[in-house]
Amino acid sequence: MPATTLDGRFTREKLAETVSATAALLGLDPGGARLLRFTNNAVYQLASAPVVLRIVGSDALRYRARRVVAVARHFERHDVPAIRLLPGFDQPIAVGEHLVTAWIHVPSVRRRATAKDLGVLLKRVHELPVPDGVGDWDPLADVRARVLDAEELDPADRRFFLRRCAEVEALLDELEFPLPRGLIHGDAHPGNIIVGSDGPVLCDFDSSCAGPPEWDLTPLAVGRERFADPPGRYRMLADVYGFDVTAWSGFPVLRALRELKLTTSVLPILRSNPKVRDEFRRRLTDLRTGRTGDPWVRYR
Repeated sequence: MPATTLDGRFTREKLAETVSATAALLGLDPGGARLLRFTNNAVYQLASAPVVLRIVGSDALRYRARRVVAVARHFERHDVPAIRLLPGFDQPIAVGEHLVTAWIHVPSVRRRATAKDLGVLLKRVHELPVPDGVGDWDPLADVRARVLDAEELDPADRRFFLRRCAEVEALLDELEFPLPRGLIHGDAHPGNIIVGSDGPVLCDFDSSCAGPPEWDLTPLAVGRERFADPPGRYRMLADVYGFDVTAWSGFPVLRALRELKLTTSVLPILRSNPKVRDEFRRRLTDLRTGRTGDPWVRYR
């Protein structure tokens, strides 16, 4: 685990206790478990077995764990290349005050996922029927939940975020989406794809729901604008998928929504993971001032 001291609700000790308790319920050894990332969720890889544990990182978003399980099982029924839940256990798993999901580890090969991989997988997802239990697209619900669940947030910043939510929501209500509504991943970018020995597989279904496919094309487009990603990456996605969301008049609204979500995603763990604070403050300042020229750095 990183040397950074965690002093919020997700302390080093609490996370270790949750991993140990979960492993015990699964009949596995927690020794040597490694923290892979800690932003929206705390994600651990066990050393004793090919298993990954995801601990929900916000009390207000615990409900999404059940959605994740429903989507994962739906993908498995339809043979969509995606990570699979560890079989033989009811999930999500309640462990003390936390909810945990357990997954079969997919060892990655020496290749990063590409925009082409993403486009192919998204076409598969968007062709599926919508399963029960995933709900409708409500992209600002999790933003508001994180604002209200923030470990540390100045009252003026809280008011700014809630006001910005209302502004973006009003703009979204005016949009007429050109693509047919259906099942969407909800946070579609190559970072949510693992390239294993059998090929690319999707992961991270927290935001999956019934909604506009345009939203799944937005992250790479915003990545080009906000993270200085190579422009050819988004162009490849648009070509493979067959639709360019940036050429649609509603894209600026989706960009504003994506940037708001990208900024607020770490609010529930700001104290627990202080490494993200500087980048969070920079993003907040840019949103307040409307500045778009300086690229952001992805949260780690």
